Amino acid sequence: MATPALRFLKTFQIAARRGSFKAAADELCVTASAVSHQIKVLEAQLGLALFERGARSLSLTPAGAQYFEQIDALFSRLESVTEQLRRRFSRAMVRLQVPPFFASELLVPRLSDFSSAYAAVDIQVATDYTPNETLSPDADVSVVVGRGPWPDVHATRLFSQTYVPACSPELLRQTSIRTASDLARESLIAHDQRPDLWDRWASQNGVEALRPKQLIRFDTMSAVVNAAEQGVGIALVSAPLSAARFTSGSLIRVFERELATGESYYLLEAEREHAAPGARALVEWMLQQFGDTMDEGS
Repeated sequence: MATPALRFLKTFQIAARRGSFKAAADELCVTASAVSHQIKVLEAQLGLALFERGARSLSLTPAGAQYFEQIDALFSRLESVTEQLRRRFSRAMVRLQVPPFFASELLVPRLSDFSSAYAAVDIQVATDYTPNETLSPDADVSVVVGRGPWPDVHATRLFSQTYVPACSPELLRQTSIRTASDLARESLIAHDQRPDLWDRWASQNGVEALRPKQLIRFDTMSAVVNAAEQGVGIALVSAPLSAARFTSGSLIRVFERELATGESYYLLEAEREHAAPGARALVEWMLQQFGDTMDEGS
């Protein structure tokens, strides 16, 4: 007798484990009738009944129970061998999740250096406009902004998150700003997810509350910074992430004093024994590129 088709054996394993053709069909993304048909073909090939079918019940026959025990062990062994082979011989894939502005301002401009040094490590980069507060279940490494602690993950601090008022050089030339209270005469740009930043910055500089000529809000830091560069208004921008724009002169600091939020950028990764191959190389590279030395220039 020829060995039954692997897909029939897999269908049997799942149906036996779940105790239901309907549940097996859902797991296999096929119809219940397709599962029933495959089981009947398998039983015909073996010349044995594997299931006892009732009106509202499904159970294994003695032969089915013994067969399931052996088949289940074989599939477990096959999956283990396959995973070992993949880890040893396949290319490493690291899933990295970062905030969009971090990606565009810091990660992407330097990513070619990582590619040159670690050509065998593939990277899948995901950017999420919703702020991440912990290690994403869909990522091996995440960059988050916060204070911690983060249980059950390995957290490494990168640099402080600070904000500073900035605008385009042309807009600054057109204004007569001398003190923080002068900002009330200007259009101010704010980030939807951090609506309290301007009030916190004003309080830090001895101004009770800012009532600007106009308030313009955006839902991403990228849009906030781009609007400031285009002369739309004065924005509180992330100082460490905007460093390249200050250097190029596309943005000018209106005041030098930065607002320290008490938060920092952190790298979060699974504990070492659960880390994906290549994750450690990516983390070490990111620490070299974006570690505490960035605080010195912020």
